[in-house]
Formats: sequence, structure tokens, C-alpha cells
Amino acid sequence: MAKLALTNEILMQIEKPERYIGGEVNAVVKNPEEVDIRFAFCFPDVYEIGMSHLGIQILYDMFNKRTDVWCERVYSPWMDMDRVLREKQIPLFALESQDPVKSFDFLGFTLQYEMAYTNILQVLDLSDIPLHSTDRKEEDPIVIGGGPCAYNPEPIAEFFDLFYIGEGEVVYDRLFDLYKETKQAGGDRSAFLRAASHMPGIYVPSLYEVTYREDGTIAAFQPKFEDVPAVVEKQLVLDFNEAPYPDRPVVPFAKATQDRVVLEIMRGCIRGCRFCQAGMVYRPLREKSVEKMKQQAEAMLRATGYEEISLSSLSSSDYTQLPKLLNFLTEFCPQKGINISLPSLRIDQFSLDVMSKVQDVKKSSLTFAPEAGSQRMRNVINKGLTEEDILSGAGKAFEGGWNKVKLYFMLGLPGETQEDYKGIAWLCQKVADQYYEIPKEKRNGKVAITASASFFVPKPFTPFQWAPQDTVETFISKARTVKNEVRNQTNQKSIRFTYHEADVSVLEGVLARGDRRVAAAIEAAYRKGAIFDAWSESFVNERWQEAFAETGVDPFFYTTRIRSTDEILPWDFISVGVTKEFLKREWEAAQKAMVTPNCRQKCSACGARKFGAGVCFEEKTGVDISRYEVNGTGGRSRCSGGTEAPSIRSAEEV
Repeated sequence: MAKLALTNEILMQIEKPERYIGGEVNAVVKNPEEVDIRFAFCFPDVYEIGMSHLGIQILYDMFNKRTDVWCERVYSPWMDMDRVLREKQIPLFALESQDPVKSFDFLGFTLQYEMAYTNILQVLDLSDIPLHSTDRKEEDPIVIGGGPCAYNPEPIAEFFDLFYIGEGEVVYDRLFDLYKETKQAGGDRSAFLRAASHMPGIYVPSLYEVTYREDGTIAAFQPKFEDVPAVVEKQLVLDFNEAPYPDRPVVPFAKATQDRVVLEIMRGCIRGCRFCQAGMVYRPLREKSVEKMKQQAEAMLRATGYEEISLSSLSSSDYTQLPKLLNFLTEFCPQKGINISLPSLRIDQFSLDVMSKVQDVKKSSLTFAPEAGSQRMRNVINKGLTEEDILSGAGKAFEGGWNKVKLYFMLGLPGETQEDYKGIAWLCQKVADQYYEIPKEKRNGKVAITASASFFVPKPFTPFQWAPQDTVETFISKARTVKNEVRNQTNQKSIRFTYHEADVSVLEGVLARGDRRVAAAIEAAYRKGAIFDAWSESFVNERWQEAFAETGVDPFFYTTRIRSTDEILPWDFISVGVTKEFLKREWEAAQKAMVTPNCRQKCSACGARKFGAGVCFEEKTGVDISRYEVNGTGGRSRCSGGTEAPSIRSAEEV
């Protein structure tokens, strides 16, 4: 094992020293003298969160399979370690080698949520890497960003040398080869970036310029040079069955939030929830074969010693080979003493039966996500979920022995009326009524319903990207109205209502739809001490309000303002397959509360067919789509821009 960057004395003084020592099972260690490229891969949050991220595990394994590349991991040091590194002037280091991040060729960030933006600056700062790309020298790493937030990279563009738009398995090998070729030819940093901009999916912010109108909207966004593409195309894995996947994932020392083997069964989604960025940018849906997953499951369980396996997707119920996969798992896993976790299942009897058979859960808590209190509002967001579906699913769960239900909602959805959000309380009451329709002798004690509301944040590349966002005051007012309405219900003692922090949601809205001018406020907030803003105990809204005031950034310009569909948006230069014309049609349909069928019911000409793969071509491959032709209900977990969509999950999954 490499010599540790921290002394035993320091490690004894900080919380969870295992976050910083490396040496985990399946971590890759190479001789730095025998590789051409060193890549530091950073998840800008604490170790336990970052080690749960499947994307890094995939790319870490893929990069390290190359003999000429050594990929190592970096995470944001928690408050106590941050203080130690600054006081003792210890540069931030990678886990595997314990070498300073500044000595690497690349520093890559996965951008999973906007509230981690100041942590990116923390990592750069502690690594002694200039925050601004224009200030970096030849010896500094190339700073690259990718992930969901890269679909609007503009608020953090000046901190990055380049962005990777799309799925990382596609272009990275070519990017590494280009880096080596440029160095061998004597090319410098700028030569590499210029050449990289010609690659599909690569965006180099310094090679583009933005001009603005007097009203603050974008007048033009264009490349500075003729050879730099005006449009950056999203990169997509076409043959998902052959996509790289780790057979020996790194096993964390500290307990991670998702501490288990993860099988990614498919990517993309057939559902068209209008608030969900992931459902749009990961189109079209692509499935992995059961045979492939059998091999991966056996290899990962053997290499890790985990006692739990989980399926990963946006909507597990839409996987066409789910019964076949479950047959394998229910035969293989119990024999090995392995528990099976099945998130994102549809609200139906099949899902409940499956959970009863394969999951080691106490029959006490299930999670549904209606998202809205009224059927009108569920139609507006294209949820494809009726009140009948919700009540029927809850009733079947209660009959099966469950007595606790968690319901997830959003407040502040476009076109929302008081009746819509009061409907949250009314729906909770109806769910409680379902429980008490069961004969008393068959009930499992009293029913407990927890309704949680997050505040709607419009996201790029969704039909709601033009929607105004509520203010903090409006959000809180709506939440209080719902809380008071809950108290008016006959079963109000069985209903608990909670809601998210409104100021965090509004800030997320600024960062989600911001342009390059927002970067100044992000940096100012960081200078005032803003880090780990995704953590309630660390978030201080006053820092951000002061930063906005000092930099002249008006947050309301990015949140409450009504946008024209003709306006140039900061992310319009990116092509994700889903066209702007389709998003406009869906925005208009939302205002009429019209429901759009899912991809297996009817093609809506979203534009994703141009990739030539996935669900768009299932009819030619003989997939049975008949089971998707009724109601169009379905499940999804962790949708961008909202809470969790309808799913049935164990309490441990929440």
C-alpha cells in the first residue's frame, strides 16, 4: 500500500478517517511510471455518497482496463478534513496513490446535482488548481465535467476546461488517445482542447462566446472559430448489452448509502413525465439481456462479498424481461444468502407479490409517488397514473399486511391551483380510508401515512424548462395550506405531512437554468464558506443572497421569469436527440392537461429515434409490448426535477 498522505496523528483527530486512506477491496493500484495518463475521478461530496454512485464505478473499471491509464478516486473532504488540509497546507490527494491531485493529467468531476457546485471549487482550491480555466498552466490537470448537470454546463463553464455530454462509455477512449497523440506531437494544452472540441460530445467552453440583449436574455451563442462545432451532440451507448460494466466494483471501507451489488438492467425511460430531466436526456430506453446480467451478478457477488443485490433503472417495471430475471434471482440469491432489492416497481399486485417473495422487508412501509394531489395535475405533468391506480395499489398493499405508506408529492407545479395542492391532503385521507375498509381483525394495527412534498424545480431539456418557478414565500404558503388541510381530515392523526427546504429549491432553480453570469455568484458564495450545500446542516442561505447582491446576479431572472419558447436558452447548443419542437408540443399539452402515451403505446416523434437503437425499434426485434397498452401506469425512481415517481420500495430503500 502507498504511504499515506496523512499522519496517524491527523487521522486520529478526524471523523471517519477511512474516507481518506484508500486500499479498499478491488481498488486498482498501478505503477505511475508504467502509465501514460493519470486520471483523478471526483465525486464532489463525501466518500459515502460518492462510493454509492454507479457511474464512477463503471468508468473507473473501464479506464483502468487500459494499461496506459490509471484512474484513481477523489471525494470532497468533510468539514474537519477541509480545515486540516488548509491549516497544514496539505494538498488534496487521490485515494489509491495518495499523490496530490495537481500532479494528474486529468481531474474529472461527475455532476450529479447542482447543490454540489461549490464543492467543485473546494476540490480545485484544495488541489492548488486555479479555479478559472483561463488561469491554468501547462502543468495543471485538464478539468473535465460530465453527468446530468452537464446538460446545462453554463453556470460552471468557466471553471472547466471541457465537458463530456452524454454517456461516458462512448468517447473517452478516443479522448485519451488524442491526449497522448497531442503530447507526443509536442502540442500544448490549448492544442489539445482545440482538437478535443472536434470530437462528438465534447464541449470546450473557452472556444465559444455569448452575447446578451438589454433585457438580459441571450442574443447569440456561437463558436469563436469555424472548425469548432456550433452544436454538441449527446453521446449514447447503442448496444447496451455490450456496454462496459465492472465485474470487480470497489468495496468501500465506510458503509456507503447504497452498499450492495448493483445491476443496471436498462437505461432510459418510456414514460414522459414532463418534470423529469432523466426521462428525456437518457432516451431512448435500452435494455440489457438477462443472460448478460446473470454473468455480471455472479461475477460481482463473487468479487465483493456483498449480501444484497439491487436492480438499477429509471423504471424497473418497464423492463420487458423482468419475470425471467426475477426467476433467476429468486433461485440464485436465497441459496447464497443474498437479499434482493427491487426499487421502482409499479403499483400493482405483481409488484407486491414479488416483494413478499424476494425481499427481506418488514411489512410495514411502502413508498408511492403520486407527485400531485389531483388527477388534473397528474395529467398536466403526464404522470400516467390515476387516482384509481393509487388507491387500488394502496388497498392491495394493506391487504398484504403493510400498514405504513410514504407518499411523495411536488408543490409549485406549473398551472397549479389551490384545489390541486389541497388535493394532497384529500388523497391521503382516501388512502387512509382504504386501510379502514379492511375488517379490523385483518388489520396490522393503525395506519400511518407520511406525505412528503418537495418544491418543483424546472430543469433543462424538459417540457417545463420554460415554466416560472415559485418564490420561497409562495412555496411555504402552499405547504402550510396543505398542512392545515391535513388537520381538517377525519384521519388527520394518521397523516404526517413534511416538506423540503424552500430556499434550497429556489437556489437549485437558479443553478439549474443559469447562464455563464451565475458563475460569479457561485464563486462568491464559495469564498464566503458555502460548501456541502446539499446537506441541511451546512446550507446557509444568507451566504448566497450576499453573493448574488455583490455580483449583481438577479436570482429571480432565472426562477420566476416567464420565458418565451422562442428565447435562446443557455443549453440550446446541446443536442440530446429529444427536439425542442417536441418539448414545445409537450409544454402546450401540459397547459391543456393532455396526456401523451408512453413510448410503447405510441411513438410521439420526440426525436430519439435518430439514434437507431432501443425502444424505438423494439417492434422489429419482437418485444411483446401488449402489457403496456392499458392505463400507461408505471414506476420510476429518482426522477430529476422532482421527487420520486410511483414506485414500491422497502423502507430501507427510502
